[in-house]
Amino acid sequence: MKTATLAFNPIEENTYVVWDESGEAVVIDAGNSSDRENAALDNFIAEHGLRPVLAVNTHGHFDHTLGVCHLKERYGIPFALSSKDAFLLENARTSGSIFGVRIGPMPAIDIDLDETPEIRFGNTTLQVIPTPGHTPGHVALYEPQSGVVFTGDTLFRESIGRTDLPGGDYSWIMRSILDKLLPLGDATRVCPGHGPETTIGHETLYNPFVVEVLNNEVNYKG
Repeated sequence: MKTATLAFNPIEENTYVVWDESGEAVVIDAGNSSDRENAALDNFIAEHGLRPVLAVNTHGHFDHTLGVCHLKERYGIPFALSSKDAFLLENARTSGSIFGVRIGPMPAIDIDLDETPEIRFGNTTLQVIPTPGHTPGHVALYEPQSGVVFTGDTLFRESIGRTDLPGGDYSWIMRSILDKLLPLGDATRVCPGHGPETTIGHETLYNPFVVEVLNNEVNYKG
């Protein structure tokens, strides 16, 4: 499996193009928000001879969904998102105005990730792991063969996603990280929704939110 990262829109969101030797590709968290960014994504796809088959999102915040309609229209592909985050699509224009970002049409959900345990394309399978906390329907996408997990806005390098936005919950996001992400193993490569890549091992040692909770749990147990 191969992965490319393209940083899009004023909030510098990470959009991922993921493909394998079959040439089939999925786009994770398409944040392209202008003609220039649309062209950059289309050119990358064309230059690598890829065939997009799906736009899939870790969650429904506007900065991660701005480019989905372009992908659906250009390539005729479906859009996958947890239905628990549908309200974020409906409220995208209001949310964008808070950050000074103009919001165009938002996509309809074609595939509900609440009912989809894995995403298959080419010779690749991405496991859909529910990781609520940043949003109610947030998921991570994990490819065990390559040891890569796309964490969206749940886990960043030495930080975590916000939980003060509608639908956010700090206790949920920490349980998602501790119960769903850390068990993937120290060597697992973390591709987050913003900022640089990291690994589970690095976050176990250096992420202040994770370290604090782990230390508290150890002290509580004895």
